[in-house]
Amino acid sequence: MQVAIYGKLITDENIPYLESLFDKLQREDIKYLIHRPFADHLRSSNIKLAEAGEFSSYDDMDKSSDFMISIGGDGTFLDTITFIRDSGMPVVGINAGTLGFLSNISKDEIDYAIDEIVAGNFTLDKRALLSIETEMNLFEDVNVALNDLTIHKYDSSSMITIHVYLNDEFLNSYWSDGLIISTPTGSTAYSLSCGGPIITPGSGNFIINPVAPHNLNVRPVVIPDDNIITIKVEGRSGKFLISLDSKYETVPDSTALSIKKADFHLNLIRLNSQNFLSTLRNKLMWGLDKRN
Repeated sequence: MQVAIYGKLITDENIPYLESLFDKLQREDIKYLIHRPFADHLRSSNIKLAEAGEFSSYDDMDKSSDFMISIGGDGTFLDTITFIRDSGMPVVGINAGTLGFLSNISKDEIDYAIDEIVAGNFTLDKRALLSIETEMNLFEDVNVALNDLTIHKYDSSSMITIHVYLNDEFLNSYWSDGLIISTPTGSTAYSLSCGGPIITPGSGNFIINPVAPHNLNVRPVVIPDDNIITIKVEGRSGKFLISLDSKYETVPDSTALSIKKADFHLNLIRLNSQNFLSTLRNKLMWGLDKRN
């Protein structure tokens, strides 16, 4: 078995857990390749690494790895898409960050999680992605997002007007600070903080959710994910911000955006002892209210 490992920065308190992970991989005779900047960071923290292959981009990564381990928070997990793309390689997230909806393996469960994966006691949770098309090819080879696509005004002075069409049929013009197009996976992220609903993975929906709309009767809309969403933006500044998960660009408001479901999905490793509903309860602390 071989795994790929991706991460960014680690704190001193996480060093023992990382040492435990690499010790476990060595005991189980699991080969690994590691993201080169992360490997350099680990060595600077005096973490001993076995002889391992390294990668720095999608092009030089060995796609034959059985799965990828993401070490960090959900933001780190989202970055793995740059290396995974449409290869189908499953990803498992070890939470060395904070909330961790995607990176849902706790640091204390590393040995257990590796044992379960080696034994095949897991399922692949297929997660839909958004794809964006523009004449400018804004995000080059990685025009997809696992969580959301967000449009936001460029400065803090005035709102923007966002015209939205579904399959070329007019939906609405949003006078707001921005707009979020969210996948089911992203429904527990930025969209949730803006009053959007939680929808379960695999439900076949996207969420269109305005950010601070001027019209108070404008609310989030849930649509089938086979719709093609077309967006045109107007604003005084003549430009706006667009983000695709953790990537962002500044574009002129003459730019038309076409958004649809990507033609591939991300395989998230879910241990058989886990499920989305239990993750919801744990991360949102629903059970702390005695009435529950």
